[in-house]
Amino acid sequence: MKLQGIRRRIVYVTIYELIAIAVSGLGLMLASGRDMQQSLVAATLASATAIAWNYIFNTFFERWEARQPIKGRSLKCRIAHAIGFEGGLLVFLVPLFAWQLQVSLWQAFVMDFGLLIFFLIYTFVFTWCFDRIFGLPQSAAAR
Repeated sequence: MKLQGIRRRIVYVTIYELIAIAVSGLGLMLASGRDMQQSLVAATLASATAIAWNYIFNTFFERWEARQPIKGRSLKCRIAHAIGFEGGLLVFLVPLFAWQLQVSLWQAFVMDFGLLIFFLIYTFVFTWCFDRIFGLPQSAAAR
C-alpha cells in the first residue's frame, strides 16, 4: 500500500503518537514519581507538541530530501532524520515537563533525555517499518 502527501503524514503521526503516549506516560510516571493520570496528561501534551513538530520537521525534511541527487533513505539519512527530529523536540518538551510534572528544568531534562534515548531508537525503527509497509514517500523514491 502506497501512501503519499498529507494522508501519509496523518497515518504516520497517528500510529506513532498513540504508541508514544503509552510508553512516555509510563516512563514519566516512573521517573517523576507522579501518578499515572498526571503523567498521561504530560505525555498527551508532549504528543500534541510532537505532532505539530513532526508535521513541520518532516515537511522541511522532505523538501530537502527531494533536492538531493541520490534517492532513497540510507542509514546515514535515517540517523540524521531521527537526531534532527528528537533534538528539536527536546527544546519544546523540557519546559513542558518541568511545568506539568512540577520538577526542576534539570530534572525535566534528565527525564526527557531518558525518553530521547528510547525515542531515537523508536523513531528509527518505526520509520523503517512504516516505509517498508507503506512505501517510501515520493521525495525519497527512485525516479
